[in-house]
Amino acid sequence: MSTAVRRATTTPEPTLDATATVTEATPPVPDRTSAAPPVRRGTRTARAAGLVAAVALLGVIVVLSIAVGAKALPLADVWSGLLHRDATEYAVVHRMRLPRTLLGLLAGAALGVAGAIMQALTRNPLADPGLLGINAGASAAVATAAAFLGVTAIGGYVWFALLGAAVVTALVYAVGGGRGATPARLALAGAALNATLYSYVSAVMLLDTASLDRLRFWTVGSLASADPATVTRVLPFILVGLLVALGAARPLNALALGDDAARALGARPALIRAAVIVAVTLLCGAATAACGPIVFVGLLVPHLVRALTGPDLRWLLPYCAVLAPALLLGADVLGRVLGRPGELQVGMVTAVLGGPLFLWLVTRAKVAHP
Repeated sequence: MSTAVRRATTTPEPTLDATATVTEATPPVPDRTSAAPPVRRGTRTARAAGLVAAVALLGVIVVLSIAVGAKALPLADVWSGLLHRDATEYAVVHRMRLPRTLLGLLAGAALGVAGAIMQALTRNPLADPGLLGINAGASAAVATAAAFLGVTAIGGYVWFALLGAAVVTALVYAVGGGRGATPARLALAGAALNATLYSYVSAVMLLDTASLDRLRFWTVGSLASADPATVTRVLPFILVGLLVALGAARPLNALALGDDAARALGARPALIRAAVIVAVTLLCGAATAACGPIVFVGLLVPHLVRALTGPDLRWLLPYCAVLAPALLLGADVLGRVLGRPGELQVGMVTAVLGGPLFLWLVTRAKVAHP
């Protein structure tokens, strides 16, 4: 075969240009408009279905809260008292059980959402209105108002509770290191203030018999004194706090990446922190003024919910707003049943149930970092 034929039939070897770029191997550029990770359609559908199931569960517990009490009433009588003004049970349902249920809904949603945004802001899985001393600050302010200023109405309690919650929130954040705060320092600062303020509340109550009589049920956390005026007083504060918290969900997702990354995504870290502090103050102050200090709801529910939704606050907060009142009202119903013919206060029931359940979560390594 001639040399010309061999050259025509030989296939030249491919050469790789050093300056060429292979576009097929280039990884996709992530979307920087949102700090939350992309969610698959199936995951989003599952979360939406779970939220609907949570709302249905809350509806069942609301019915039980209205139907079940220290005094047993047939469901037909409860229904009649709910709808007919001339019914014998109308006063019991509308003046006692219905306001108590509505207050449980508001307080539970407030505590659950407050706990979730506190854990996200401080990046501390133990952040909670009770453990960080915020409830203690509201309690100390209310005890001071009752013992030394003669305040006895919920209208006065609310303002003092908001002031106490705001002062302690600022103190814990400042003592814990401000912008450089670590979870350990925040927990230590909150524990110290919590112990100091509750010692002060106990001293005030022991030295003033009248204050002891007024506050002895309130200090353990109770829904028993709920009435329509109480619900009306705290409703605006809790609604505003919930709206601020839900509005901060996306910026808090960005802040979880760090201040620099949050600024790159268009968020303002200082403004986000201020909004969260305002929301926590409104939610914890109003709930504590109405019900007293109730523990473990704001700590436990976000951890349980995070196992279903992950850290994305756009899903976490709505779940907490539904499941936290379900837990609080369920504990209240349980206290009424177990304590018949009297009742166990809801703060005692949540403490008894919440402590072992949280320990179980810790031992099962389900307490995830927010």
